[in-house]
Amino acid sequence: MADRTTSSITIGADRSTIMTVIADFGAYPEWAGQVKSAQVLSTGPDGRPERVRFVLDAGVISDEYSLAYTWHGDESVDWVVAEGGKMVSGLTGSYRLAETGGGTEVTYELAVDLKVPMIGMIKRKAEKVIIDTALKGLKKRVESA
Repeated sequence: MADRTTSSITIGADRSTIMTVIADFGAYPEWAGQVKSAQVLSTGPDGRPERVRFVLDAGVISDEYSLAYTWHGDESVDWVVAEGGKMVSGLTGSYRLAETGGGTEVTYELAVDLKVPMIGMIKRKAEKVIIDTALKGLKKRVESA
């Protein structure tokens, strides 16, 4: 999983507010375009989700799988695939939050491995669509709250 796709956006809110929205997986279908459903399977001692089952429809990448989350306060969250699906064999990603003068810069990094062969350029384009849609949706969700 060497190839990773990364993008950033600045959101007019503090890290805690943004991380609260990120941790609210049940609401993802309302703002994260390709997520059709997200169900928290388990939570950690801090009350944040540790394992989440997703149904994703991102065009060329459409699947159902579970992710395991590791939270680092309000600074970042990392995830890895806990249970792959029919297409997704590996998935790692992170949100990194850094306060700036005008809000918080949110950096989303994602790498997806698929069980089916796919040209790298097409896979990276799908990753970019997922990231850009998620960042724009997150910004709109946080700033409209």
